[in-house]
Amino acid sequence: MAWIFLFTAGLFEMTGVLMINQVHKERNWKSIAGLVVSFTASFLFLALAMETLPMGTAYAVWTGIGAAGGAVLGMIFYGEPRTGLRILFISMVLGAAVGLKLIS
Repeated sequence: MAWIFLFTAGLFEMTGVLMINQVHKERNWKSIAGLVVSFTASFLFLALAMETLPMGTAYAVWTGIGAAGGAVLGMIFYGEPRTGLRILFISMVLGAAVGLKLIS
């Protein structure tokens, strides 16, 4: 169950990153509420996951999902560069997260 909590925390982290960009573009109550809700849920699920998982593993996987997911969503929604090297390094971040899951 801890890994489900951690994955959910990562998804909310990705949403929070998108909401940062949205707040930057439009400072309205919906964007700010989305930002607050996303990061609050992300920290809540991270805390639940850390009741079982080691802190270092949970934090590394959580940040990996958030960073890689944010980069991919930036490419999809905001036209950020899609170079081969960028995709390679994003894949490496995700591979490291999977590796931590396999050894935990």
